[in-house]
Amino acid sequence: MLYQSTTSIKSNLFEGVEFTIARMTFGRRIELMRRVRQLSAQMEFEKAGSHVADQIQASLIGAEIDGLYLKWGLVAIEGLELDCGEVTAESLVSHGPEDLCREIVAAIKSECALTDAERKN
Repeated sequence: MLYQSTTSIKSNLFEGVEFTIARMTFGRRIELMRRVRQLSAQMEFEKAGSHVADQIQASLIGAEIDGLYLKWGLVAIEGLELDCGEVTAESLVSHGPEDLCREIVAAIKSECALTDAERKN
């Protein structure tokens, strides 16, 4: 059996763009959980607040978590050029189309989800 540690996905939003994301492994799940844990707790705290500033802070933390997912899971992008040069997760976040970032984050989060068999174990 050959296990592919990445999977490639054609963008539904941008013709000719294909991105490669890391597949979930036990070690990568632990690494991601460590990175997200503190931010998630802080976001939940802010969401519980009653002030507009608390909600804005919670939204900001949510965006930071999405950026973390993108940087953690994006392996490569084909069919996209940025005016800033090489396309990396960092350059995509700072110079790329926001809709593509959101599409990639959604794919990464979907890859991170447990299957029914994994939930039973």
